[in-house]
Amino acid sequence: MSNRWQKSTAPRGDDYDARWRSLAESGQNIHGEADLVEQLMRDAGAESVLDAGCGTGRVGIELARRGFSVAGVDADAGMLSAARRKAPDLPWVQADLAALGAAMPGPFDLVLLAGNVMIFLEPGTEAQVLAGVTARLAPGGLLVAGFSLRPDRLPIERYDELAEQAGLALVSRWSTWDRQSFAGGDYAVSVHRNG
Repeated sequence: MSNRWQKSTAPRGDDYDARWRSLAESGQNIHGEADLVEQLMRDAGAESVLDAGCGTGRVGIELARRGFSVAGVDADAGMLSAARRKAPDLPWVQADLAALGAAMPGPFDLVLLAGNVMIFLEPGTEAQVLAGVTARLAPGGLLVAGFSLRPDRLPIERYDELAEQAGLALVSRWSTWDRQSFAGGDYAVSVHRNG
């Protein structure tokens, strides 16, 4: 993820993982993102995923466990350290999503921006991030992003404008990772196609 806002407000690696372990131990499904991505990937015959803003690797590791080729990228060294401890065989790259450069060449069949990545970015870098991750998508590849809709953060209409400017077309939108229909509200999961 990018920059100052995220670094000061996002939970740290071990705390973040402990929260998800607690939810799993209480019987909750903590793999909604992976469930949706797996279905999209299987429907498209896709194989490779870039987990952009991967944090501690929770989603990317689960997707790899399900047989997909996964690479993760995040700006936070502490979060990546946790990901590397859990899955040292996967490529974990430290880079700012707003300035990926050659850090993640691609192409990938799907780029995932889960965990509120789009609203953890430094305000004003959203267009750069979308352009950068779109450049790593294969033709016809999918960008999947889920984030909270808050008055003080990125509005969904602006996200769609930026996605269109990056060359993406909206395919689907839901209010949850388990595909509940979207009719406004405080969360959106959007699927855009490249080209």
